[in-house]
Amino acid sequence: MVALDQNAGQSGAGSSQDDTASFAKFYRAAWRWHFYAGFYVIPFFIMLATTGMMMMWIAFIDGRDGERTAVVPQDAPIALSLQAKTALAQYPQGTLEAYTAPRAPDLAALFRVDTTDGAMMVVLDPYTGEVIESFARRSGLYDLMDNTHGTILLGVTGDRMIEIAASLGLILIATGVFMWWPRNTSTGSVLKPNLAARGRSLWKNLHSVVGFWSAAMLLVFLISGLSWAGVWGEKIVQAWSSFPAEKWGAPLSDVTHGSMNNGPKEVPWILEQTPMPASGSLAGREGLKDGVPVTLDSIDALARVIGFDARYQLNFPKGDTGVWTMSRDSMNTDSANPMSDRTVHVDRYSGKILADVKYEDYSLMGKAMAVGIAFHMGTVGLPIVLLNTVFCLSILFLCISGVVMWLKRRPAGQKGLVPPPAPRDMPVWKGAVVLALLLCLAFPMAGVAVIFALAVDLLFVLRRPRTRA
Repeated sequence: MVALDQNAGQSGAGSSQDDTASFAKFYRAAWRWHFYAGFYVIPFFIMLATTGMMMMWIAFIDGRDGERTAVVPQDAPIALSLQAKTALAQYPQGTLEAYTAPRAPDLAALFRVDTTDGAMMVVLDPYTGEVIESFARRSGLYDLMDNTHGTILLGVTGDRMIEIAASLGLILIATGVFMWWPRNTSTGSVLKPNLAARGRSLWKNLHSVVGFWSAAMLLVFLISGLSWAGVWGEKIVQAWSSFPAEKWGAPLSDVTHGSMNNGPKEVPWILEQTPMPASGSLAGREGLKDGVPVTLDSIDALARVIGFDARYQLNFPKGDTGVWTMSRDSMNTDSANPMSDRTVHVDRYSGKILADVKYEDYSLMGKAMAVGIAFHMGTVGLPIVLLNTVFCLSILFLCISGVVMWLKRRPAGQKGLVPPPAPRDMPVWKGAVVLALLLCLAFPMAGVAVIFALAVDLLFVLRRPRTRA
């Protein structure tokens, strides 16, 4: 998103010549940083906007992992234990890990079976027990887009590269708004496109208008995305915002809720780093009635009694201290309402409820992330899918228009970046310096990128006579 090189010398009526000169220097400094941030960010934002749109529409139209497979409803489904036995028969050497209840009576049930070849999905008719299909979990187009969106298929390295891009996106917003902000004209004149302009002026005008109207949503998307990232999210914000498991009063295991993830993020953000409760104690409140054996069928019946109707996830116990985990959240498309998020853990031996976490139990940050992630992923209904689509198209336009403006500004026959000229005798803008330091401290990967850009600027760009001129 290359910056607009509007007339940097303009200022409000009555401003002194010194003020005008100082503003011009500040403007050029902001423009230069906008340029460098945009140069790195553009390919990542194009990828994120494209894969994000595809994921939203695939999930909305077709769902994931066979969840929209149709069946013919009958009087009642067969026992869940029989369904599970049939599913496991597809992979006899595997281990049943999870069950996803149908969203509606005319949809199939889903079972996840872990094998030596990875996690497999079995799609089954809950009325007849017939296996409709089976396949490797997270192996469809949605999942390819999801993995590309999160790591560009490069694992941790890709995650860090995208985190840098998202962090620099905050700098793009700050510098873009500073350059756009009207100083010698009415605000209304820069809130709508000037279609009478031509050439590069038209591109600049469209870039600034679209950028302004997209800025608030971009900020929401960047913060919600960064909260999942490996450094700012996992090491800083998420670690300090995790749900306090001690309040359950049950013994804690040595594994976290993140152990239930299988590839992509599937556990609510606030719980991912929270330890799981452990089975095998006297802790917990009444779940199953005394004398009722703890089986898959009785656990499913308990889930229905305590409010898990329609689609919900049931993770099976792992190990001697493992627990049954019932959950519903909008991130997994179980519900279109993020405020209905709920996770319940049940002791595998006694059938007692060890923990029951609802949306209202989340901290303020946890609530913000539950809603923010649902909004980010477009899992809360068609209106948000459409809104997010318009937003993604706006980001693509900003990237393309930024490149066009750069090409139109670059002198004919000159190669290389050709960044905006650095201001001479730059005065110290204390507020901007403090803001930049706080931004780099709060978002470490942005700090790394800024230091790298400064080094390149000083060592390679500004030392070249032609570039300096």
